[in-house]
Amino acid sequence: MLKGIDPLLSPELLKLLAEMGHDDAVVLADANFTAMSLGAGKPVLRLPGVGMLRTLEAVVSVFPLAEDVTHPVAYMQVSDTPEGYRSALQREAVALLASAGLPPERVQAVERYEFYDRVKKAYAIVVTGELEPWGNFLLRKGVLGQPLRP
Repeated sequence: MLKGIDPLLSPELLKLLAEMGHDDAVVLADANFTAMSLGAGKPVLRLPGVGMLRTLEAVVSVFPLAEDVTHPVAYMQVSDTPEGYRSALQREAVALLASAGLPPERVQAVERYEFYDRVKKAYAIVVTGELEPWGNFLLRKGVLGQPLRP
């Protein structure tokens, strides 16, 4: 255990998040996600029994989201739903991110197969125990430190 670090963040997960560089992406996936096929050759960690909101809360407590892109967070859009639709889980996740300082308009819905394409380019996948379908998120890492000066 470490002081000030969410106990959900295992040594393996902390190592993975720390190894990532600027603009690398991590996928937080639901329990039904096709992580092993889409994540072939990538680190795949599992958090069985842990829901998406709890996982997202723990990860964003230490993970700087990219500030140099319009949408540092994306989620898998539920198929056959109108533009702007968000499931209950997706709405709660967007609210959690907003409370962490990310405005809702910076969270993007991404069509399922486009989301899969993004997953293939991600650094790693964390498979949660989330049972709600379409509970998949992609977070792009930002930087820490001094802002660039002109």
